[in-house]
Amino acid sequence: MNVSPWKYFDLNELKCKCGQCGSTGLEMDNTFMKMIVSLREQLGFEFVVSSAYRCAKYNLQVAHTGENGPHTTGKAMDILIYGAQARVLIGGAIQAGFGGVGINQKGDMGGRFVHLDTLTAPDYPRPNVWSY
Repeated sequence: MNVSPWKYFDLNELKCKCGQCGSTGLEMDNTFMKMIVSLREQLGFEFVVSSAYRCAKYNLQVAHTGENGPHTTGKAMDILIYGAQARVLIGGAIQAGFGGVGINQKGDMGGRFVHLDTLTAPDYPRPNVWSY
């Protein structure tokens, strides 16, 4: 486990998944991560991270947002979650002030997730909720 400045989160789960850019996980925005830690403590259950920071090149490959998507800012995270816990997470995230909430609750249970971010307008219209 890599030592992380953020309780509950390992740097390996926060870094870019491309394996080529040299990401360490420390690219995550500290204010965003403090909000995520606080939400995790409030809700009382583990957040399984499927995607956090992404370098521009990797984001271009995996997302429709291109080289400048939310994950490239370090202010976004996708959490693998479904069912009743997803509903609790969404409600808690909105109350906690997360401006972007993306919901993917279709297909295989193991691939369902909720995206959270703290981006601001004008680059990204916020507050906003969307589905994938």
